Amino acid sequence: MTATTTTTSTSTAPQDLYPTRGATEVRTPRRDPVVWGRLTPELESFERDGFLAVDQLLTPDEVGVYQAELDRLVNDPQVRADERSIIEKRSQAVRSVFEVHRISEVFANLVRDERLVGTAREILGSDVYVHQSRINVKPGFGASGFYWHSDFETWHAEDGLARMRTVSVSVALTENHDTNGGLMIMPGSHKTFLGCAGETPKDNYKKSLQMQDAGIPSDEALTGFADAHGIKLFTGKAGSATWFDCNAMHGSGDNITPFARSNVFIVFNSVENTAVEPFSAPIRRPEFIGARDFTPVR
Repeated sequence: MTATTTTTSTSTAPQDLYPTRGATEVRTPRRDPVVWGRLTPELESFERDGFLAVDQLLTPDEVGVYQAELDRLVNDPQVRADERSIIEKRSQAVRSVFEVHRISEVFANLVRDERLVGTAREILGSDVYVHQSRINVKPGFGASGFYWHSDFETWHAEDGLARMRTVSVSVALTENHDTNGGLMIMPGSHKTFLGCAGETPKDNYKKSLQMQDAGIPSDEALTGFADAHGIKLFTGKAGSATWFDCNAMHGSGDNITPFARSNVFIVFNSVENTAVEPFSAPIRRPEFIGARDFTPVR
């Protein structure tokens, strides 16, 4: 485990610009920039669509290193027993391992890689810290998917991120086919915040990391978003990456093919957007899911 310096937010909760988890669904126009830094030609599509696909972020040799480390972690009994590991109910296989940049120095090096952290700084216009990291494992024959959602809805409601100044990157460590449960995003959906209906149960994370319940859009809302924006499915070789905005509506299907789909997922948040108390939840989620260490990545 890597050494860290813990920094605690002392700010009071700001105005809630994005209400959610109330009696009904509420649509709120985005009140924050998408690109907080300089809008370069490369980032114009990110601003418009809410995502940026990179065909080959990692070399094949680098992919081999990270894939070997992923395999080591998911097969380590100590890692499996750790609360940061999420287990598939049906197969009892490891589904995700959170805070992977603290568990593994190999993945800590990836977080510090300028190809990742540098792009995050460009998009967010400031220094950044890691709000969340994890490896996702979708082995073949029945690995479950992730239902449609906006990450920001959860991070706002349950982690206390006030503004949309957060960006995620998913780096493929296996090939993403159009059949093995790849990432789907509704382009342009990041411009509208969908506040979901229903209260947040206490310790909701214990259930939501396996099968999300709170913070789920209605069928009617999803149909409207899909009609307006369409759905983009991401495929690509191992080593490809997808950057996407915190409020992009996205999800992925089950993997019933023989072909595994594994990736490393890193969430960078601006140091000017550090977490306060949750806006729509009774308690904070654990720090391995929503960080309270705001030390900038160097």
